[in-house]
Amino acid sequence: MAKQELYEKSPIRAFDEATNGGLKAGELGLVTSKKGLGKTSVLVQFGMDSLLNDKQLVHVSFDQHSANVISWYDGIFNEISKKKTLNNATEVKEEIVRNRTILNFNQDNFNLEKVVNTLNALKAGGIAVAGVVIDGVDFAKVEESDLQAVASYAKATKSKVWISATAEGDSLNEQAPKDLLPYFTAVVHLVSKSAVTQLEILKMGNKENIESNLKLDSKTLLITNK
Repeated sequence: MAKQELYEKSPIRAFDEATNGGLKAGELGLVTSKKGLGKTSVLVQFGMDSLLNDKQLVHVSFDQHSANVISWYDGIFNEISKKKTLNNATEVKEEIVRNRTILNFNQDNFNLEKVVNTLNALKAGGIAVAGVVIDGVDFAKVEESDLQAVASYAKATKSKVWISATAEGDSLNEQAPKDLLPYFTAVVHLVSKSAVTQLEILKMGNKENIESNLKLDSKTLLITNK
């Protein structure tokens, strides 16, 4: 019951509202920004949402150690749980992290296709992954076959897959190479404006540049529309 209440108060509900339901099972989403604007925070919020929905999650990081990833999840959970008075917050957190697997790889010698092979091995081992987040992808090291493998995996397993990458430009066609961009159903770009980090929804399905009031709370880094 507590998990369901936290799920309903998840900051991703604001994202879902702004995007007419958000990312669907079997689809790929992309979170981009310049360095240091909060991509990991947003990615962890998508991951936490899967956990609060009682789903198995795999978090793949190309640029952070496991301890740092765990710290992000602890912080995001603590901020979400403040929205609801829980007498057993520690128990709830311990329960949901049992469904979380954290993997660290170096993209120089472990490409996205190998990540998919690892995910398939987890599936073969009985872990029914429903959510995947892949943090810190360098598109300069990604072949189209790599992303094609991720897309095929998402579709076959009905998993939601979110990927983050650094992007210097702000327009849709600057977020990923031209041959890779079509694989993403959603593209969310973080941009700093007037000391506020806004979430610009550059793409959702066949729609582009969707208007919203989404931003990151300056204190909690949670997605909000207020």
